[in-house]
Amino acid sequence: MALDEALLNWHSEGLIPPVIRFYGWQPAALSIGYFQKAETEIDLDRVKELGLGFVRRPTGGRGVLHEHELTYSVIVSEGHPDMPESVTEAYRIISGGLLEGFKNLGLDAYFSVPDTEEKLADLKKPKSAVCFDAPSWYEMVVEGKKVAGSAQTRQKGVILQHGAILIDLDAEKLLSLFRFSNAEAKEKMRRKIPHKAVSINSLRSEQATMEECVEAFKNGFQTSLEIELEPYILTSEQMEYVKSLEEEKYATDSWNFKA
Repeated sequence: MALDEALLNWHSEGLIPPVIRFYGWQPAALSIGYFQKAETEIDLDRVKELGLGFVRRPTGGRGVLHEHELTYSVIVSEGHPDMPESVTEAYRIISGGLLEGFKNLGLDAYFSVPDTEEKLADLKKPKSAVCFDAPSWYEMVVEGKKVAGSAQTRQKGVILQHGAILIDLDAEKLLSLFRFSNAEAKEKMRRKIPHKAVSINSLRSEQATMEECVEAFKNGFQTSLEIELEPYILTSEQMEYVKSLEEEKYATDSWNFKA
């Protein structure tokens, strides 16, 4: 999370071009949205028991278990000529790279667009703290089920959109990390998730690797955005800045457990 914010800052200062980044998590971690309340929504004892990392994202949205997945982030100026002013439309443009990436993996993915008043109400007022409970505008859906969850923030004239692409899904482990009002509510969510979320490997006969997914989505973004990606290596000074941002913000209780 510190590196995503650092990239946003550097891009806002004109020090680096737009960035598309792919990464994983070590150890596996639970991230929560900027506006979530950790103590009331998350079973922090369970997070610790499983040896998971824990961090609050600078973006909104709900809780995500980053384990068997590929995380991506896109950092681009709001004023970029190919970026619409509308948040929803910018989301659609950026997520086009995900759409092409899933197609590269042989999956028939499409954008989710709420088509009923009930779905629109769910979008405006999420009923649970679990990210993969329901799709949002222009998120990726395969066979009617969410296969990637994304969130966006805009700071200093820069868009940061990042999200999780499910390679595999351990629904029981995911559910164990959240607090529910009662056992009935938890059981309802347990029955609901298989109908709401799906992973890449549950849809393919041949299991996808992290490397295969990176290549698929890299090419997907290049196709969708009509760009050519070039490798970018951080300098030692940049790495020191990221580390300081981690220590002063993302690794602190005051950030992660703020009310």
